[in-house]
Amino acid sequence: MTDRVLIADDEPNIVVSLSFMLKREGYEVLVAPDGTQALAMIRSDRPRLVLLDAAMPGMSGFEVCETVRADPDLAGTRILMLTAKGRDTDIARGMGAGADAYVTKPFSTRELIVRIREMLA
Repeated sequence: MTDRVLIADDEPNIVVSLSFMLKREGYEVLVAPDGTQALAMIRSDRPRLVLLDAAMPGMSGFEVCETVRADPDLAGTRILMLTAKGRDTDIARGMGAGADAYVTKPFSTRELIVRIREMLA
């Protein structure tokens, strides 16, 4: 069975790049352009991993992460915060919200793929 990965990001260039990279690696890719849709898709499509941007319209990635972690039915969902917000306070907020990992933009696609493989192993 192919692992399902949700990309939740409002930047089209990031979405296209990540989607291409993940499909090439054999993952099933879902896309949500904002936090509200991301949460709905996490509930309906049950991805194994969510690449979650912190700053999105609707709900922020931090709010999505906190909501997912508060729901026992979604507790097994892996969350990798992927954002331009790289200050220590932002990283602490993401991890405090329940993210499993935090990667700042710009990122190395090679390193990101390694991190994703590790998270889904």
